[in-house]
Amino acid sequence: MTALEALRDSIPDAARDIRLNLAAVLSDSSLTPAQRYGVAVAAAATSRHEGLRAALADEARAQVGPAVVDDALAAASLMAMNNVFYRFRHLIGKPAYGEKPARLRMNRLAKPATSKADFELMSLAVSALNGCETCVKAHERVVLEAGLTEDQVNDAVRVAAVVHAAAVALDLATLVPALALTPAA
Repeated sequence: MTALEALRDSIPDAARDIRLNLAAVLSDSSLTPAQRYGVAVAAAATSRHEGLRAALADEARAQVGPAVVDDALAAASLMAMNNVFYRFRHLIGKPAYGEKPARLRMNRLAKPATSKADFELMSLAVSALNGCETCVKAHERVVLEAGLTEDQVNDAVRVAAVVHAAAVALDLATLVPALALTPAA
């Protein structure tokens, strides 16, 4: 049993749907294995659950290689910065802020370890988790222009949503002992 399988099995029965969805989103879809695992690792890093991030990163290294994990972690960290900055600009609604230079380094967006399209897809999924409308729209446009499909965009956000939900479910199991005592089905 892998660390990811053990962690997934530790999700309490109250979150059984999440446990089942986690297995499903990491299996076949419109995404390549590198895209699925890249998005999953980026989402786990964004959700800040150390155990889930480590288990997904280990599984990703074994399944698709270390470059995918490296890009996923880079996407999560860059979007942690960009999503706050550009969400502020969107929320404030003052054109003057949009005219000011961002002066934020984002070289990794242009030179990922894997492919530009896959890095943008990871960034899109993280931006969806972080609720940055500006970034979601920008990354969606870039991935579609790169030849990915709306089905792939949808599947990437679905992976991110399930990984985030798994992080929440795993945290709840440790915070509420009664949940942790509920046997897994």
